[in-house]
Amino acid sequence: MVKANPRILALFDVDGTLTAARKVVTPEVTARIAKLKTQITIGVVGGSDLVKQKEQLGEDGKTLVAKALGSYWCKVVDAFDYSFSENGLVGYHNGQLINKTSLKEFLGNEKLNKFINFTLLYIANLDIPIKRGTFIEFRQGMLNVSPIGRNCSQEERDDFEKYDHIHQVRSKMVNVLRTQFPEYNLTYSIGGQISFDVFPAGWDKTYCLRFLSAADYDEIHFFGDKTHVGGNDYEIFVHERTIGHAVKSPEDTLRLLDELFP
Repeated sequence: MVKANPRILALFDVDGTLTAARKVVTPEVTARIAKLKTQITIGVVGGSDLVKQKEQLGEDGKTLVAKALGSYWCKVVDAFDYSFSENGLVGYHNGQLINKTSLKEFLGNEKLNKFINFTLLYIANLDIPIKRGTFIEFRQGMLNVSPIGRNCSQEERDDFEKYDHIHQVRSKMVNVLRTQFPEYNLTYSIGGQISFDVFPAGWDKTYCLRFLSAADYDEIHFFGDKTHVGGNDYEIFVHERTIGHAVKSPEDTLRLLDELFP
């Protein structure tokens, strides 16, 4: 595919940017991304693992481009020129794996166990209206911590988000963990509705930039919804190599794309 301007790169967050929170991409966004791929270089950089990216950006491994054009089927990692999951700790370029970084190797089991045990005990003593299951999800390059548990229903997700907005459950928990484990040099990033990510300092979404050579791109645009301080899009949104665009919804993303890349 010959692009009109391959030296311009657009990177997209997933939740709240290309899709509603934990929902599947809509046909409107699908079609616009497919068109954009013919114009410039595109990439996705999400905090979730690749499995969840596949769930949201394609069905059964089918891609945005295929759904929009109806011409062929391929893996989700082929739908974008770059596909970064877990903030870029797992990265693909043109469908080929280019990086895979391990949190377990970085911290070691002893430190991991200490952190996980403390976190689970904190959640066990946490007084909130509802708890379900899967309070910690171990990923390739990070831990995802959910006070309510990732097994909650969508309705329970929505209710917890409202409750958390008032009571700051996640923010208070993050402050406790920062105080308890200062020597681990960890970053805590609140995103989505029910959880926050934990990873070594520097392993935020800017991690993906090390695989994007400055010699190859004149502009790198980033689109995300959690661009405030403490949000999981903040670091890459304000990075010196990116042009940051804060959005509130997939519809907002479409509006910006039409303005920037008509």
